[in-house]
Amino acid sequence: MTTRILPAVGDPDAARSIGALLSQLPDAEPAAPVADSTSLLDLLARLAGDSIDELPEVVLVHERIGPVPALELIREVALRFPAVGVVLVTADTSSNLFSAAMDSGARGLVGLPLSYEELAQRVQAAAGWSVGVRRHLGQGADVFSGPGGTVATVSGAKGGVGTTVTAIQLALAARASGHSVALVDLDLQSGDVASYLDVQFRRSVVDLSAIQDISPRVLQDALFSHETGIGLLLAPGDGERGEDVDDRLVRQIISALRHRFDIVVLDCGTYMNTANAAAIEMADTSVLLTTPDVVTVRATKRMVRLWDRLQIRKAEETLTVVNRHTRHTEIQPALVERITSTRVSRVTIPANYKELQAVVDAGRMQDLEAKSTVRQALWALAGELGLVRVSPGHAAGDKQGRSRGERAALLPARRAGRR
Repeated sequence: MTTRILPAVGDPDAARSIGALLSQLPDAEPAAPVADSTSLLDLLARLAGDSIDELPEVVLVHERIGPVPALELIREVALRFPAVGVVLVTADTSSNLFSAAMDSGARGLVGLPLSYEELAQRVQAAAGWSVGVRRHLGQGADVFSGPGGTVATVSGAKGGVGTTVTAIQLALAARASGHSVALVDLDLQSGDVASYLDVQFRRSVVDLSAIQDISPRVLQDALFSHETGIGLLLAPGDGERGEDVDDRLVRQIISALRHRFDIVVLDCGTYMNTANAAAIEMADTSVLLTTPDVVTVRATKRMVRLWDRLQIRKAEETLTVVNRHTRHTEIQPALVERITSTRVSRVTIPANYKELQAVVDAGRMQDLEAKSTVRQALWALAGELGLVRVSPGHAAGDKQGRSRGERAALLPARRAGRR
């Protein structure tokens, strides 16, 4: 049997050395190396989207891969593509690193400088394990084997621009269209998702900080099942505890949620830290909310530049959304696009706080009326982001199975998809 091997090696010299040895292995089919963690995950996702059989049996991860650290990358691959055997290539062969690699999901460890015998042995073992898992999957086992759900982050250029309201309505729109949805409050110092949705729940994202391996059972215990059907992972009630949430934890949480839910929406607030920086980097879509005034647009430009300097999101990969828009203001979306160098959403959210005031005061954002222009705009935005789906019957005009309110609420998203 031919063993397909995909090296993930950032260093050109190391890539040539590993490639030369791999070419000597019997029945081996080494692929061209990928140079960074993002390229590796994107390639595996594309292959898994076609078929699990398209995935390589073995992935070699070099210790100096980036930007995601090697052990975090191994954990991500193991969670999203469990039919792939991952082997770590490292100069550190200590028992501590070996244990950490195994805990992350690696199937073996190869020391540097490379030895043909050791490399062949580890690759063969990982390939055998991979074949066994695929045989198990072929028998209909309930094991995750695809690229996972869609992750979207919502951030604010500055405080008070409507980040939380937007994140909640995007999640509600996705849920109403039939997706399984998780909403995470990563505004760790002052998160208000619980207040907006009338939730009293003691557990929060901080309760996961002491967990080394976030299993489905552990994740379930931390999630609050809201009446809308959305799974909520809340910010801590005491803001200072937010410091316990770091980028490592956020990467694990997103990987686990992506495994379980179709759509994961994260409210990242307006304050940048390592936790929400990791979320924005991992997201499929990142929304940056602004308002049409000089101060906030300047703040938007600063945030875009910050993301670029931190190498977590390029300007052209960011979707800016204009909230509280009116036709009479001098600052229109086209100007925001020129100033920020981002892509500005074709959906603008109208300045109509009167529609929101009653549900905000009651803490019942889920009760916002379907005829509300704010809700219609936000649900249209969900359609633009690809967070909602319409059944074939719906697309053909079949109105059975949904209430009049649900049909009215989904209509803007359907219209947005046709533009």
